[in-house]
Amino acid sequence: MKTIFCVLMISIFVWYADTVDAQTVYKVSYESQADLKIYIVKYESQCDLKVHYVDYESQANEPGLWYVVDYESQADKTLYFVKYESQADLKIYVVDYESQAGWRNTAKRHLLDF
Repeated sequence: MKTIFCVLMISIFVWYADTVDAQTVYKVSYESQADLKIYIVKYESQCDLKVHYVDYESQANEPGLWYVVDYESQADKTLYFVKYESQADLKIYVVDYESQAGWRNTAKRHLLDF
């Protein structure tokens, strides 16, 4: 019985670890280097994703919690910030608190699946 329980717990942990989206990002200088083109909107109602920038990589464990890394090789996704909304793959709104971060348009979720 203990063996079955242990196998079940390990399976659940592995499944959960695969579903958590670590979101380390790096801002690139050229559009051709980017995984995603990002536009920052003025109003929350216009965004696909509400983003909060966290101070530590370990905090980037939920959708919309982004940690900016120092080197491109450390990033899960590279981002290029565009001037016009029509150029963007993803529209974000920056929020003040971690608890506010998350998807408004879940149809775009596939863009940040790692």
